[in-house]
Amino acid sequence: MIKVTANVDGMMCGMCEAHVNDAVRAAFNVKKVTSSHSKGTTEVISEEPVDEEKLRQTIEATGYKVTGIQTEPYEKKGFSLFHK
Repeated sequence: MIKVTANVDGMMCGMCEAHVNDAVRAAFNVKKVTSSHSKGTTEVISEEPVDEEKLRQTIEATGYKVTGIQTEPYEKKGFSLFHK
């Protein structure tokens, strides 16, 4: 699993977050997308690496500015009684 975090300028409310999330879901096959206007970020969780340039273009097409993108491996955090 891959986690991509995009820094997004211009989101002001929950509807802004929804517009970005819908655009990303339409353009990519992803497991999860979450945006935060207060943090200025959009996080994408996917099984395959995401084309960063296409992600930038997809978000900017909704009217927001992408100021940076970071990609890292993603491990699901869960509750476990057995600490491995």
